[in-house]
Amino acid sequence: MSAITTSTTGAGERFAGAGFGTRLSEAMAARGPLCVGIDPHVGLLQRWGLPDDARGVREFSLRVVEAVAGQVAAVKPQSAFFERYGSAGMAALEETIAACRAADLLCVVDAKRGDIGTTMDGYADAFLGKDSTLAGDAVTLSPYLGFETLRPAIDAALATGRGVFVLALTSNPEGAQVQHALADGVPVAALIARQAAAANAVEIEAGAPLGSIGLVVGATVGSAARHLGVDLGAVRGPLLAPGVGAQGGGAAQIRDVFAEALGAVLPSSSRDVLRAGPDAGDLLAAAQAINEELRHAVAG
Repeated sequence: MSAITTSTTGAGERFAGAGFGTRLSEAMAARGPLCVGIDPHVGLLQRWGLPDDARGVREFSLRVVEAVAGQVAAVKPQSAFFERYGSAGMAALEETIAACRAADLLCVVDAKRGDIGTTMDGYADAFLGKDSTLAGDAVTLSPYLGFETLRPAIDAALATGRGVFVLALTSNPEGAQVQHALADGVPVAALIARQAAAANAVEIEAGAPLGSIGLVVGATVGSAARHLGVDLGAVRGPLLAPGVGAQGGGAAQIRDVFAEALGAVLPSSSRDVLRAGPDAGDLLAAAQAINEELRHAVAG
């Protein structure tokens, strides 16, 4: 069993000082740009010899954190793989987030939340609230009820030193139906990027290297940003790029998609790291190899 012991209390104590964009920029400079996805789906649990239950997910996730802490920029636990086990699974997610905090490892909770009114207030409290045990360093959000419906989460992130990643150009084929569509003559993805840039303005004007309001842009979307007029460089926030490795994204794809915004890219890889487990040394070796390739890619 993992040697990591965690506490889920005092979640807000860490977030006095620099905003998420600044802390992420520092982590990427020091440890390389890689974000390791923590996706404990059934196939990987079986591969690691772990049970398909909350205990297995907890053990899987804590082993990943223990293996890569101090060696990569961030990790990204996928909330769905914890939620499927109910309250015990959510407790495992809380422990994973607490383990990241204890290891000084940035944690992006991949929850893709988005709603309106008091419901969005609730999601903001859960994933970005000062003392919430479900709050990592950032959370992914869906803007497709309108970008401004995310305002409670954006305000909470900025108030607590956390960040958000807003879905903008995803690599799944169905995403184009919404993201490439025109709203008042402008592609939806371009509007989302412009609104994220506006939300970052105060931090950038104050001298932050990156704002804390980022976008999710798939590593395999090719020329979509250029063709749609999505100015990724103008966002001045972090760009989470899932799809590295097994999904086809590599150094060449990263350079093609992000061009002038390479310094803001947080590439995410899950399967190419996780299938190297369960041995901690093998996990770390896989992460380091990918991280080194990506370090050269984002250097331009």
